Amino acid sequence: MTIPLTKPAPASAISKRSNDSRGKRSTSTFRTWSGGVGFTLAIALLGWGAAHIPGLDRMGPLACAIALAVAYRHFLGYPERLRQGIQFSSKILLRLAIVLFGLKLNIEVVLHDGLGLLVRDAATIAFAIGLTVWLGKRFKADSAVTLLLGIGTGICGAAAIAAVSPILNSKDEDTAIGAGMIALVGTIFAVGYALLRPFLPMSAVDYGAWSGVSLHEIAHVALAAAPAGQDALATGLLAKLGRVLLLVPLSLLLLAWKKRSGTMQTGAKMDFPWFLLGFIAMSVFGSYVWGKLIPAPERIMSGISIGTTLLLSMAMVGLGLNVNLKQLRSKALRPLAAMAITSVLLSVLTYLTI
Repeated sequence: MTIPLTKPAPASAISKRSNDSRGKRSTSTFRTWSGGVGFTLAIALLGWGAAHIPGLDRMGPLACAIALAVAYRHFLGYPERLRQGIQFSSKILLRLAIVLFGLKLNIEVVLHDGLGLLVRDAATIAFAIGLTVWLGKRFKADSAVTLLLGIGTGICGAAAIAAVSPILNSKDEDTAIGAGMIALVGTIFAVGYALLRPFLPMSAVDYGAWSGVSLHEIAHVALAAAPAGQDALATGLLAKLGRVLLLVPLSLLLLAWKKRSGTMQTGAKMDFPWFLLGFIAMSVFGSYVWGKLIPAPERIMSGISIGTTLLLSMAMVGLGLNVNLKQLRSKALRPLAAMAITSVLLSVLTYLTI
Protein backbone atom coordinates (compact mmCIF):
# COMPACT_ATOMS: atom_id res chain seq x y z
CA MET A 1 0.00 0.00 0.00
CA THR A 2 1.34 3.37 -0.96
CA ILE A 3 0.82 6.11 1.63
CA PRO A 4 0.57 9.53 0.02
CA LEU A 5 2.94 12.00 1.52
CA THR A 6 2.03 15.65 2.02
CA LYS A 7 4.61 17.95 0.61
CA PRO A 8 5.97 20.18 3.38
CA ALA A 9 5.23 23.86 3.07
CA PRO A 10 8.08 26.01 1.88
CA ALA A 11 10.05 27.80 4.57
CA SER A 12 9.03 31.14 3.06
CA ALA A 13 5.33 30.30 3.50
CA ILE A 14 5.85 29.28 7.13
CA SER A 15 7.77 32.49 7.78
CA LYS A 16 4.99 34.53 6.15
CA ARG A 17 2.29 32.91 8.32
CA SER A 18 4.41 33.49 11.44
CA ASN A 19 4.90 37.14 10.56
CA ASP A 20 1.18 37.55 9.85
CA SER A 21 0.36 35.99 13.22
CA ARG A 22 2.76 38.30 15.03
CA GLY A 23 1.36 41.25 13.14
CA LYS A 24 -2.20 40.38 14.16
CA ARG A 25 -1.16 39.97 17.80
CA SER A 26 0.66 43.29 17.69
CA THR A 27 -2.37 45.03 16.18
CA SER A 28 -4.65 43.43 18.76
CA THR A 29 -2.33 44.48 21.60
CA PHE A 30 -2.22 48.05 20.33
CA ARG A 31 -6.01 48.16 20.07
CA THR A 32 -6.51 46.96 23.64
CA TRP A 33 -3.81 49.34 24.88
CA SER A 34 -5.21 52.36 23.04
CA GLY A 35 -8.71 51.34 24.06
CA GLY A 36 -7.70 51.31 27.73
CA VAL A 37 -6.01 54.71 27.50
CA GLY A 38 -9.03 56.07 25.64
CA PHE A 39 -11.32 54.64 28.29
CA THR A 40 -9.49 56.48 31.09
CA LEU A 41 -9.57 59.65 28.97
CA ALA A 42 -13.35 59.33 28.48
CA ILE A 43 -14.02 58.87 32.20
CA ALA A 44 -11.63 61.73 33.03
CA LEU A 45 -13.50 64.05 30.65
CA LEU A 46 -16.78 63.01 32.23
CA GLY A 47 -15.25 63.87 35.58
CA TRP A 48 -14.31 67.30 34.27
CA GLY A 49 -17.85 67.80 33.09
CA ALA A 50 -19.24 66.70 36.45
CA ALA A 51 -16.90 69.15 38.20
CA HIS A 52 -18.84 72.02 36.59
CA ILE A 53 -22.13 70.94 38.15
CA PRO A 54 -23.12 73.17 41.11
CA GLY A 55 -22.13 71.41 44.29
CA LEU A 56 -19.70 69.04 42.58
CA ASP A 57 -17.64 72.01 41.43
CA ARG A 58 -16.24 72.19 44.97
CA MET A 59 -14.77 68.70 44.61
CA GLY A 60 -12.74 69.38 41.48
CA PRO A 61 -12.08 67.17 38.43
CA LEU A 62 -9.75 64.70 40.17
CA ALA A 63 -12.22 63.73 42.87
CA CYS A 64 -15.08 63.53 40.33
CA ALA A 65 -13.00 61.33 38.00
CA ILE A 66 -12.11 58.98 40.86
CA ALA A 67 -15.74 58.80 41.98
CA LEU A 68 -16.91 57.89 38.47
CA ALA A 69 -14.20 55.23 38.12
CA VAL A 70 -15.10 53.68 41.48
CA ALA A 71 -18.80 53.69 40.54
CA TYR A 72 -18.03 52.05 37.19
CA ARG A 73 -16.04 49.29 38.91
CA HIS A 74 -18.79 48.75 41.47
CA PHE A 75 -21.71 48.48 39.04
CA LEU A 76 -20.10 47.20 35.83
CA GLY A 77 -16.91 45.50 36.99
CA TYR A 78 -13.32 45.96 35.91
CA PRO A 79 -12.88 46.12 32.09
CA GLU A 80 -10.31 43.33 31.92
CA ARG A 81 -9.92 43.54 28.14
CA LEU A 82 -8.58 47.08 28.53
CA ARG A 83 -6.30 46.39 31.51
CA GLN A 84 -3.04 47.06 29.66
CA GLY A 85 -4.03 50.57 28.61
CA ILE A 86 -5.60 51.34 32.00
CA GLN A 87 -2.41 50.34 33.78
CA PHE A 88 -0.42 52.53 31.37
CA SER A 89 -2.55 55.49 32.46
CA SER A 90 -2.28 54.70 36.16
CA LYS A 91 1.50 54.27 36.06
CA ILE A 92 3.20 55.99 33.10
CA LEU A 93 0.82 58.92 32.69
CA LEU A 94 0.86 59.40 36.45
CA ARG A 95 4.62 59.88 36.45
CA LEU A 96 4.43 62.18 33.42
CA ALA A 97 1.84 64.33 35.21
CA ILE A 98 4.09 64.62 38.29
CA VAL A 99 6.98 65.72 36.07
CA LEU A 100 4.86 68.40 34.41
CA PHE A 101 3.53 69.42 37.82
CA GLY A 102 7.04 70.74 38.50
CA LEU A 103 6.37 73.69 36.19
CA LYS A 104 3.98 75.06 38.83
CA LEU A 105 6.78 75.36 41.36
CA ASN A 106 8.80 78.56 41.11
CA ILE A 107 11.86 77.67 43.18
CA GLU A 108 13.27 81.20 42.97
CA VAL A 109 10.17 82.78 44.53
CA VAL A 110 10.00 80.22 47.31
CA LEU A 111 13.66 80.59 48.26
CA HIS A 112 13.69 84.38 47.94
CA ASP A 113 10.44 85.34 49.65
CA GLY A 114 9.32 82.30 51.55
CA LEU A 115 12.18 81.03 53.75
CA GLY A 116 10.19 81.76 56.90
CA LEU A 117 7.16 80.01 55.47
CA LEU A 118 9.42 77.14 54.38
CA VAL A 119 10.28 76.47 58.03
CA ARG A 120 6.56 76.45 58.88
CA ASP A 121 5.95 74.16 55.93
CA ALA A 122 8.55 71.67 57.17
CA ALA A 123 6.95 71.69 60.62
CA THR A 124 3.52 71.18 59.02
CA ILE A 125 4.72 68.14 57.09
CA ALA A 126 6.40 66.55 60.12
CA PHE A 127 3.35 67.18 62.31
CA ALA A 128 0.81 65.92 59.75
CA ILE A 129 2.64 62.70 58.93
CA GLY A 130 3.68 61.94 62.50
CA LEU A 131 0.27 62.55 64.05
CA THR A 132 -1.69 60.76 61.32
CA VAL A 133 0.50 57.66 61.56
CA TRP A 134 0.35 57.73 65.37
CA LEU A 135 -3.44 58.06 65.37
CA GLY A 136 -3.66 55.32 62.75
CA LYS A 137 -1.82 52.95 65.07
CA ARG A 138 -4.11 53.90 67.95
CA PHE A 139 -7.18 53.28 65.81
CA LYS A 140 -5.69 50.06 64.37
CA ALA A 141 -6.17 51.54 60.92
CA ASP A 142 -4.69 50.23 57.67
CA SER A 143 -1.08 51.42 57.86
CA ALA A 144 -0.53 51.85 54.12
CA VAL A 145 -3.57 54.07 53.57
CA THR A 146 -2.86 56.00 56.79
CA LEU A 147 0.69 56.84 55.71
CA LEU A 148 -0.50 58.02 52.30
CA LEU A 149 -3.13 60.25 53.92
CA GLY A 150 -0.56 61.71 56.30
CA ILE A 151 1.76 62.56 53.40
CA GLY A 152 -1.10 64.02 51.37
CA THR A 153 -2.22 66.14 54.32
CA GLY A 154 1.28 67.40 54.97
CA ILE A 155 2.38 68.21 51.41
CA CYS A 156 0.00 68.65 48.50
CA GLY A 157 -2.91 66.26 48.59
CA ALA A 158 -3.54 63.82 45.77
CA ALA A 159 -0.43 64.88 43.83
CA ALA A 160 1.81 64.00 46.80
CA ILE A 161 0.06 60.67 47.29
CA ALA A 162 0.52 59.91 43.61
CA ALA A 163 4.20 60.88 43.76
CA VAL A 164 5.15 58.73 46.77
CA SER A 165 3.04 55.70 45.89
CA PRO A 166 5.67 54.19 43.54
CA ILE A 167 8.33 54.68 46.22
CA LEU A 168 6.21 52.97 48.87
CA ASN A 169 5.08 50.25 46.44
CA SER A 170 1.50 51.12 47.36
CA LYS A 171 -1.37 49.17 45.91
CA ASP A 172 -3.33 51.01 43.23
CA GLU A 173 -6.45 50.62 45.36
CA ASP A 174 -4.77 52.29 48.36
CA THR A 175 -3.51 55.14 46.19
CA ALA A 176 -6.97 55.75 44.75
CA ILE A 177 -8.64 55.60 48.17
CA GLY A 178 -6.13 58.06 49.60
CA ALA A 179 -6.38 60.48 46.67
CA GLY A 180 -10.17 60.42 46.69
CA MET A 181 -10.52 60.93 50.44
CA ILE A 182 -8.01 63.75 50.63
CA ALA A 183 -9.64 65.58 47.72
CA LEU A 184 -13.01 65.36 49.45
CA VAL A 185 -11.83 66.33 52.95
CA GLY A 186 -9.62 69.12 51.60
CA THR A 187 -12.57 70.58 49.72
CA ILE A 188 -14.70 70.57 52.87
CA PHE A 189 -11.94 72.36 54.79
CA ALA A 190 -11.39 74.93 52.02
CA VAL A 191 -15.09 75.81 51.92
CA GLY A 192 -15.10 76.02 55.72
CA TYR A 193 -12.14 78.44 55.64
CA ALA A 194 -13.91 80.68 53.13
CA LEU A 195 -17.06 80.74 55.28
CA LEU A 196 -15.10 81.57 58.44
CA ARG A 197 -12.97 84.27 56.81
CA PRO A 198 -15.31 87.25 57.53
CA PHE A 199 -15.39 86.37 61.23
CA LEU A 200 -11.66 85.87 61.80
CA PRO A 201 -9.54 88.68 63.33
CA MET A 202 -6.78 88.25 60.74
CA SER A 203 -5.30 90.38 58.02
CA ALA A 204 -5.67 89.18 54.45
CA VAL A 205 -1.97 88.29 54.27
CA ASP A 206 -2.08 86.29 57.51
CA TYR A 207 -5.21 84.50 56.38
CA GLY A 208 -3.53 83.60 53.10
CA ALA A 209 -0.47 82.29 54.93
CA TRP A 210 -2.71 80.22 57.22
CA SER A 211 -4.49 78.72 54.22
CA GLY A 212 -1.25 77.88 52.44
CA VAL A 213 0.41 76.30 55.47
CA SER A 214 -2.55 74.18 56.56
CA LEU A 215 -4.77 73.21 53.61
CA HIS A 216 -4.31 70.04 51.60
CA GLU A 217 -3.94 70.90 47.87
CA ILE A 218 -3.02 73.91 45.75
CA ALA A 219 -6.60 74.04 44.47
CA HIS A 220 -7.90 74.09 48.04
CA VAL A 221 -5.59 76.99 48.94
CA ALA A 222 -6.82 78.93 45.90
CA LEU A 223 -10.45 78.16 46.76
CA ALA A 224 -10.05 79.38 50.35
CA ALA A 225 -7.72 82.35 49.83
CA ALA A 226 -9.14 83.94 46.67
CA PRO A 227 -12.19 85.49 48.41
CA ALA A 228 -9.80 87.42 50.70
CA GLY A 229 -8.11 89.18 47.78
CA GLN A 230 -4.99 88.96 45.64
CA ASP A 231 -2.55 89.52 48.52
CA ALA A 232 -4.07 86.63 50.46
CA LEU A 233 -4.02 84.42 47.39
CA ALA A 234 -0.38 85.22 46.57
CA THR A 235 0.77 84.56 50.13
CA GLY A 236 -1.26 81.36 50.34
CA LEU A 237 0.16 79.97 47.11
CA LEU A 238 3.68 80.92 48.18
CA ALA A 239 3.30 78.99 51.43
CA LYS A 240 1.80 76.04 49.58
CA LEU A 241 4.55 75.94 46.97
CA GLY A 242 7.08 75.63 49.79
CA ARG A 243 5.36 72.41 50.86
CA VAL A 244 5.43 71.18 47.27
CA LEU A 245 9.18 71.89 47.14
CA LEU A 246 9.69 69.68 50.21
CA LEU A 247 8.12 66.75 48.36
CA VAL A 248 11.49 65.87 46.84
CA PRO A 249 13.57 65.57 50.03
CA LEU A 250 10.71 63.72 51.72
CA SER A 251 10.55 61.25 48.83
CA LEU A 252 14.27 60.60 49.08
CA LEU A 253 13.93 60.06 52.83
CA LEU A 254 11.12 57.57 52.21
CA LEU A 255 13.28 55.79 49.66
CA ALA A 256 16.13 55.46 52.16
CA TRP A 257 13.71 54.36 54.90
CA LYS A 258 12.22 51.61 52.74
CA LYS A 259 15.67 50.26 51.96
CA ARG A 260 16.91 50.25 55.55
CA SER A 261 13.84 49.49 57.62
CA GLY A 262 13.41 45.91 56.49
CA THR A 263 9.91 46.59 55.15
CA MET A 264 10.91 45.45 51.67
CA GLN A 265 10.59 41.80 50.77
CA THR A 266 13.83 39.81 50.69
CA GLY A 267 15.48 40.16 47.33
CA ALA A 268 13.04 42.86 46.22
CA LYS A 269 14.48 45.65 44.16
CA MET A 270 13.32 49.24 44.47
CA ASP A 271 13.76 51.41 41.42
CA PHE A 272 14.93 54.97 41.98
CA PRO A 273 12.03 57.38 41.37
CA TRP A 274 13.53 58.99 38.28
CA PHE A 275 10.35 60.95 37.68
CA LEU A 276 11.29 63.09 40.72
CA LEU A 277 14.41 64.18 38.85
CA GLY A 278 12.08 65.17 36.02
CA PHE A 279 10.00 67.10 38.54
CA ILE A 280 13.09 68.98 39.73
CA ALA A 281 14.27 69.60 36.16
CA MET A 282 10.90 71.04 35.16
CA SER A 283 10.88 73.21 38.30
CA VAL A 284 14.31 74.61 37.43
CA PHE A 285 13.27 75.08 33.80
CA GLY A 286 10.09 76.87 34.80
CA SER A 287 11.88 79.03 37.36
CA TYR A 288 14.92 80.17 35.36
CA VAL A 289 14.36 79.47 31.66
CA TRP A 290 10.66 79.37 30.76
CA GLY A 291 9.36 82.92 30.66
CA LYS A 292 12.82 84.46 30.98
CA LEU A 293 15.04 83.08 28.24
CA ILE A 294 12.13 81.53 26.36
CA PRO A 295 8.84 83.41 25.91
CA ALA A 296 5.94 81.83 27.84
CA PRO A 297 2.57 83.09 26.52
CA GLU A 298 -0.24 82.81 29.02
CA ARG A 299 -2.32 80.59 26.72
CA ILE A 300 0.52 78.06 26.50
CA MET A 301 0.99 77.99 30.28
CA SER A 302 -2.73 77.58 30.71
CA GLY A 303 -2.77 74.74 28.19
CA ILE A 304 0.08 72.95 29.96
CA SER A 305 -1.71 73.33 33.28
CA ILE A 306 -4.91 71.89 31.84
CA GLY A 307 -3.00 69.08 30.17
CA THR A 308 -1.23 68.21 33.42
CA THR A 309 -4.52 68.06 35.31
CA LEU A 310 -6.06 65.94 32.54
CA LEU A 311 -3.17 63.44 32.65
CA LEU A 312 -3.48 63.27 36.43
CA SER A 313 -7.24 62.74 36.09
CA MET A 314 -6.66 59.85 33.66
CA ALA A 315 -4.20 58.32 36.11
CA MET A 316 -6.73 58.70 38.93
CA VAL A 317 -9.34 56.90 36.80
CA GLY A 318 -6.94 54.00 36.33
CA LEU A 319 -6.35 53.87 40.07
CA GLY A 320 -10.02 54.30 40.93
CA LEU A 321 -10.95 51.26 38.87
CA ASN A 322 -8.99 49.16 41.38
CA VAL A 323 -11.15 50.25 44.33
CA ASN A 324 -13.50 47.61 45.68
CA LEU A 325 -16.31 49.38 47.52
CA LYS A 326 -17.18 46.23 49.43
CA GLN A 327 -13.78 46.43 51.14
CA LEU A 328 -13.73 50.22 51.45
CA ARG A 329 -15.71 50.49 54.68
CA SER A 330 -13.43 48.21 56.67
CA LYS A 331 -10.26 49.64 55.15
CA ALA A 332 -10.82 53.38 54.87
CA LEU A 333 -12.95 54.67 57.75
CA ARG A 334 -10.26 54.48 60.43
CA PRO A 335 -7.52 56.13 58.30
CA LEU A 336 -10.10 58.78 57.38
CA ALA A 337 -10.76 59.45 61.06
CA ALA A 338 -7.01 59.79 61.73
CA MET A 339 -6.60 62.23 58.83
CA ALA A 340 -9.66 64.28 59.85
CA ILE A 341 -8.42 64.72 63.42
CA THR A 342 -4.95 65.66 62.15
CA SER A 343 -6.43 68.20 59.73
CA VAL A 344 -8.51 69.86 62.47
CA LEU A 345 -5.56 70.10 64.86
CA LEU A 346 -3.29 71.34 62.08
CA SER A 347 -5.75 74.12 61.24
CA VAL A 348 -6.09 75.17 64.88
CA LEU A 349 -2.39 75.10 65.70
CA THR A 350 -1.27 76.95 62.57
CA TYR A 351 -4.00 79.54 63.15
CA LEU A 352 -2.68 80.16 66.67
CA THR A 353 0.91 80.53 65.48
CA ILE A 354 0.40 82.72 62.39
